[in-house]
Amino acid sequence: MPEAIQHLGEQHIAVFLLQVLLLLGLARGLGWALQRVGQPALLGEILTGVILGPTVLGRLAPGLQAAIFPAGALQCAMLETVAWVGLLLLLLSAGLEVDVSVAWRQRGDALKIALSDIVLPMAVAFVPALLLPDRYLAAPSQRVIFAFFIATVMTISALPMTVKVLHDLDLLKSDLGLLAMSALTINDIIGWAVFTLVLGFATQARLDLVHVTVVLGGTVVFAAACMTIGRWVVGRGIAWVQRQGESDAGIVLTFVCCIGIACGLLTQWMGVHALFGLFLAGIMAGDCPALSERTRHVIAQMVYAVFVPIFFASMALRIDFLANFDLLLVVLFSAIGVFGRYLGAWVGARMTALSPSDRVTIAIAHTPGGSMEMIMALVALQSGLITVRVFVAIVFAALASSVALGPWMAWSLRRRREVNVLDIFLRRATRLDLRGATRWEAIRELCEAAAEHEGLPDADVLAAAVRAREETAGTAIGEGMAVPHARLPAIARPAVVFGRSVAGLDWDSPDGLPAHLIFLILTPADDQGIQVQILGALARGLGQEPVRQRLLAARDEATAWATLRQALAQQSLVRPGKPPSRQGQ
Repeated sequence: MPEAIQHLGEQHIAVFLLQVLLLLGLARGLGWALQRVGQPALLGEILTGVILGPTVLGRLAPGLQAAIFPAGALQCAMLETVAWVGLLLLLLSAGLEVDVSVAWRQRGDALKIALSDIVLPMAVAFVPALLLPDRYLAAPSQRVIFAFFIATVMTISALPMTVKVLHDLDLLKSDLGLLAMSALTINDIIGWAVFTLVLGFATQARLDLVHVTVVLGGTVVFAAACMTIGRWVVGRGIAWVQRQGESDAGIVLTFVCCIGIACGLLTQWMGVHALFGLFLAGIMAGDCPALSERTRHVIAQMVYAVFVPIFFASMALRIDFLANFDLLLVVLFSAIGVFGRYLGAWVGARMTALSPSDRVTIAIAHTPGGSMEMIMALVALQSGLITVRVFVAIVFAALASSVALGPWMAWSLRRRREVNVLDIFLRRATRLDLRGATRWEAIRELCEAAAEHEGLPDADVLAAAVRAREETAGTAIGEGMAVPHARLPAIARPAVVFGRSVAGLDWDSPDGLPAHLIFLILTPADDQGIQVQILGALARGLGQEPVRQRLLAARDEATAWATLRQALAQQSLVRPGKPPSRQGQ
């Protein structure tokens, strides 16, 4: 008997390793191929499960599919355990991308957009979900809870997906990108809190007012504690662990994961899902100044390179998408999801000082459901709140909104009149020999150079504005470049000043490299769109390593300017008003 058990265990391990190999290899491969054509890797990960599951392989070769993915409880549990680890780490990683301190500084406009983007999508989705026929409901007696769940799902925007698109379009470090991320941060925190509460109520045999009050109050108190004292405690803990391990990012990762597991256990005990605890833990850790960009990158790579592909591929592995595809539901959820989130963010943006074109960009940034929408749907499916048919419709709706995000966002940035980015450089202010040993000293030098030009405030005003923006969120973009910037009411037209530090400056860059090429960007307070475009133009024009090397090697201003002119000659900006006259001659 022991030998038989040992043989059975070895067979299970062999099948498990084959499953992981196929899922991870194909998911990463398809994800990479789709990213090359501008589509999210998430689509490739879902397609992997569709191809290897009953939808495709199960139809074409059912015996082979059953052999690779047998239905035995033990074999299924092995893969599902890894998938659940991936899900928990994904929520932890998503929390790390949330910067509460930045959202707090942007709280006025960000709160308007976030609250509007919660209330309006829920209102748009609630009634259609309430009126769905009984055949779509897992439990017709829980129709109201089901409608609340659908309404909640339709409010959640895919923060990681939007981060990726904003980064690809060179918007992430702009003020517009900062506002979008701040609003999405608040949206995510509120949305996940509402979802976990709805899920907790749905699993109760009957709604007990005392129980509801205790769970709701406990969730609010716990979330508030995490956002306040929890951030301080976790921040101090990370700083201490980092000092013990010096540059070892693995020790910090272990500490962050332990905090996440502890928070997940606590929220599960409270009656809300453990995912909310992992998300809050990520937020607490992500707000820690001691957690460097390099360490965040290591954590994100670990999660997104291995666990996330396996999770999303395995999510689609057990479901027949063709047999459970319902065109009515897919169209309905796609329409109310995209329209509701767009409308909510756009109405919120109208209550701010954003220009009409920037309101559109902000609204588009809130439209994808993506991975967060799918995660909510999967948890609801496993909890018996929704049917497989509804789950499949939500997955299709989430994919459709994610695929549309990149092209739609790019379109919104091409809707204005063009001028060349070189027209706004202050050539006489160029500094090829920045003497500052810190980024603050370098910013001061560039501000002093800019202040010598007519129409710009004095150096103190400029430096204070740029420093305030830099302290809100760092402006290093990697590859030896930094783009400190500020919007000021005292200037009428944009200006760019180029500076170079041969020795390099510590700018907390995402890739950990020192900043050598510094571009100070000053724009009018009422023209947010131009700042976004300047950042994009610089990133595109200077994206090639040979160009940056030529700038670093330039012996004089004439050589540096010739390099900039060659690199940026085709980089246009689009302004609603009159193009600026040349300032750099």
